[in-house]
Amino acid sequence: MVRSIVVLSVIEAIAEDLKSQVLHQELAAGTPLTEVEVATRYGVARATAKAAIERLVAEKVLVRKNHKTARVVTLGPDDARDIYLTRSYLESEALRRLAARHEVPAAARAANAEIEQAAAEGRWDTVDADLRFHTAMIDGLDSPRSSAAYGSLAFEVRLCLSQLESSHLLSPEIIAADHARIMSDLERGDSAAAAAMLQEHLARARELLAKALGGEPGPEAFAPSSALNR
Repeated sequence: MVRSIVVLSVIEAIAEDLKSQVLHQELAAGTPLTEVEVATRYGVARATAKAAIERLVAEKVLVRKNHKTARVVTLGPDDARDIYLTRSYLESEALRRLAARHEVPAAARAANAEIEQAAAEGRWDTVDADLRFHTAMIDGLDSPRSSAAYGSLAFEVRLCLSQLESSHLLSPEIIAADHARIMSDLERGDSAAAAAMLQEHLARARELLAKALGGEPGPEAFAPSSALNR
């Protein structure tokens, strides 16, 4: 069956549609995607399908080893922990610099307001807002290279967040409360407190994600949020 897509460029539109299927677990981890299959699915030339696959390989949505068929990326507990380690490095420095300016990016406030609304309504669809909150902190540095470095993690981070959302292991209430504490610390200029709250926030998500991916979670997974226990 030919899937219906909104055309941005044909290659981009196909890549975005396949990416959406991966994020929504419509394409399972490890699923192979050949040029012929993609070309047939979308009714396009093999060259177009090849370009879309190559784009997804570059964005780490698909992996290809030794020139073999590209497959949907598979994340394990070790992968999740490494992604969150990298996030920790980048985001901690961003918070320190924002705290020095007593600054909270407006985009972060708006994103967390959406998460708070979701929590109030009993919804769990917070992936986009959660990613926007953290991205806003990096973008607040006004450093194109820092934003690009964080952007290179974007799909993997979104995939991690989607796994947490679908497993209902980390409630929007906790996410919103942690974020609110971070913003409060930034406003007060307390870089140490903001960084400490971030580490707690990421560690909890990291270990819950490790559990969702079949690993043994660390104790951080079960620690209550200090933002809710003030």
